[in-house]
Amino acid sequence: MAHFGVMVGGIYCALAVIAGAFGAHALKTRLDPAALVLWETAARYLIYGGFGLLVVGLLTVGGPRRGLDAGFLALALGSLVFSGTVFALALGGPRWLGAVTPLGGAGMILGFLCLAWAGARL
Repeated sequence: MAHFGVMVGGIYCALAVIAGAFGAHALKTRLDPAALVLWETAARYLIYGGFGLLVVGLLTVGGPRRGLDAGFLALALGSLVFSGTVFALALGGPRWLGAVTPLGGAGMILGFLCLAWAGARL
């Protein structure tokens, strides 16, 4: 899982930077200020999730660590759900996505708590 975690974390971080640049340049004149704030929030949280996944991957280099598989899954899915729904809302997606967004946030929180728990056991 180590290489996979580092790979996915790197991809998330790259996508976050791409999204941030896209928002700052291509979307700046197309979205209203509130939608741009949503876009920036989604990019910022995607990079947080990416950093967390990088840490999970690096911690598993020496072998599996208890709690990190769950942390990886929760962070990966939570980041996608949270950022994906916020990106969609920024682009005018259906408002019901706002009810799904907290599930992604809860997944990210769970993932970081799993990471903390695994770190306490090192």
